[in-house]
Amino acid sequence: MSCRNLLLTSAFLLAISPVLLAQAPASSSSNPAAAAAAPKPTVADAHAKVDRGQIDEAIAELLKVKAQDPNAPGLARALGVASFRRGDFATTATELKKVAEQNPDDKEAVQLLGLSYYYLGQTNDAIPLLERVHGWFPTANVDASYVLGISYIRTQDFDKARKAFAEMYGVAPDSGASHLILARMLIRENYEPVAEKELLKAEELDPKLPGVHLFLGELYTFRLQIDKAISELNTELTINPVNAEALYKLADAYQREQKWDEAQKYLQRSIWLDSTATGPYILMAKVLLKKNEYMLAARAAQKAISMDANNYYPHFLLGQALMKLGKTEQGEAELKLSQQLQINETKPAAELKVKQ
Repeated sequence: MSCRNLLLTSAFLLAISPVLLAQAPASSSSNPAAAAAAPKPTVADAHAKVDRGQIDEAIAELLKVKAQDPNAPGLARALGVASFRRGDFATTATELKKVAEQNPDDKEAVQLLGLSYYYLGQTNDAIPLLERVHGWFPTANVDASYVLGISYIRTQDFDKARKAFAEMYGVAPDSGASHLILARMLIRENYEPVAEKELLKAEELDPKLPGVHLFLGELYTFRLQIDKAISELNTELTINPVNAEALYKLADAYQREQKWDEAQKYLQRSIWLDSTATGPYILMAKVLLKKNEYMLAARAAQKAISMDANNYYPHFLLGQALMKLGKTEQGEAELKLSQQLQINETKPAAELKVKQ
């Protein structure tokens, strides 16, 4: 696999579960001839296994090679690359640091080392390596620009972060759009006060830029500055009246002020524009419950459940609606399921595996 492809797929590696190690065949110690015929593990064989996706088997072979010859040619590089594919970034960093020191122009080793430092939270170590990668591939590697931009945010170098994201999205680095993109990334990284400043700068540079007032509305809703949130979201809708997300967020702001009719009106408009989002149906069920419209609330909750069956909250709302409708047994079942799903959300994934 090329170094570029490895980088482009790096964002997904954290979600890949390790392949279980195959059980070793029964010991052949009682059969000297068979033991003598067993092939000696090599770095090349391990490389082939990595290419076939047999990551754990490859690492097991490389560790055997390391036990026999810690300085075997290509060992550190192969072990580092295989460990990165498995998501073991500490081992990757240990092995590829040696490789990058010996050959600073090894692009694959440098970029995987930089990404490993990033995933390990060692941002200051990651940045100079990622900057070199960005210099090698200034336009090709979207992941490199994103990781580098986030690294700049985490070191509070916001100007460099804005320029990295601007290049990533193909906008001018001093444009309103660049400040809007940076603000969105800052919100994701929990830098809300800085994000607000960036949004206001984006508005100053481009007053009709879509998205600016939407994100300001979200920020003010989060801070419970509801009047300001409603004002910003209405401004967003004057720029883009068919923004389903803005309608949903506006409904959320109104329901926080217990203005149920207004909330219902904007939720319905949001759903008419986009019937694929779960959030508006969940909020609609909540609003209809508050309005004592239990049958309609149950239908909205059932629609949300059909879209996201493992979300505990629509089950809770459906349970409440059914209880109000006198369907006690069904309501209690939904409330019990809601409670179990909520408990499951807090459990480690390993505890939730069901044996087949």
